[in-house]
Amino acid sequence: MIGLAVAIIWIGVPVLAQKDFGSASSLLTRSQKWNYSLQVLLARSDLLDPACTSTQSAEFVIDQGSSVNQIVNSLEANGFIKNAGGMRAYLIYKGLDTQILARKYQLSCSQSAVSIAESIKNIYQDEVVFNILPGWRAEEIAAALPSSGIEVSEEDFLSLVRSPDGLELPAYLPDGASVEGLLFPGEYLIRRDVTARELVQIFVNEFTKQVTSSMLKQAKAYGITPYQAIILASIVQRETFATEERPMMASVFYNRLAKGMKLETDPTVQYALGYNSAWGWWKSPLEAGDLQVESPYNTYLINGLPPAPIANPDLESILAVVSPEQSNYLYFRAKCDGSGLHTFAVTYEEHVANGCTQ
Repeated sequence: MIGLAVAIIWIGVPVLAQKDFGSASSLLTRSQKWNYSLQVLLARSDLLDPACTSTQSAEFVIDQGSSVNQIVNSLEANGFIKNAGGMRAYLIYKGLDTQILARKYQLSCSQSAVSIAESIKNIYQDEVVFNILPGWRAEEIAAALPSSGIEVSEEDFLSLVRSPDGLELPAYLPDGASVEGLLFPGEYLIRRDVTARELVQIFVNEFTKQVTSSMLKQAKAYGITPYQAIILASIVQRETFATEERPMMASVFYNRLAKGMKLETDPTVQYALGYNSAWGWWKSPLEAGDLQVESPYNTYLINGLPPAPIANPDLESILAVVSPEQSNYLYFRAKCDGSGLHTFAVTYEEHVANGCTQ
């Protein structure tokens, strides 16, 4: 009898869920299908009944890179839905958790959670939303491809990035250079059957659209070429998440270059170290021995800029480099308040004094 009851429950839960919510995603395993079927059934009223009766709509923004948990928690916090956990279960049950389109929406709490889920999904069935985050290196972009729905392999993508023969490229790109640094960050709507060549060209085209040659030529006033401006912007991008700090950071690097000082910037060492399962692509914190790694990218050892970009910078980092602050600063270090912001100094003595005491 117990076995029969278990069998009925095992079969019955998905059947009941399908009756109320339609078919589950074919990507779910049998156990996942049962688990999420149970979760949506338990949250049935919260999913099917609206959170309120007001028909007034309000703006709801989904930022690129937002996780499903962040989205459903924000929907609940803003009163659009009753149950974030139930909404998350429904999105996964239907396979919508990978189909959410980042953009601004007009939503109403008089919509059911199921209706809101339909409102925020990507309606372009032959296309997928793909995001490049600012500061990603090409390998990180490639690693995001297998789960994106885009039918381009990591290997084919990186092969084209490193040897972009036959692509339409800006004239300032040196012969033989990769397009690292020109894979513009942002949200893209990409055909699933796009080729590797088309995909790389899309990212480069967006870069040349957003970052014009005339814009990059402004860096000539600071003694660097347009390509070197991209290199410096990639370093600035990796040094700080705070847009408002970037023009001052660019100023520090220009001042050091003008004095013949080594740049001594950690992101170039992180780039040189490459991938390790213990730290991913960007080792942090670095150890003293890391600063001695032999590499043309290690700015603790080489003079001037590294030979190529270490990441793909966004527009704000490019603008910081072509229009930096004017200062006498030669040093910066992280503040001691955990904010992630930086303190700047003119002399090495000031720089040392800005260090954090244990």
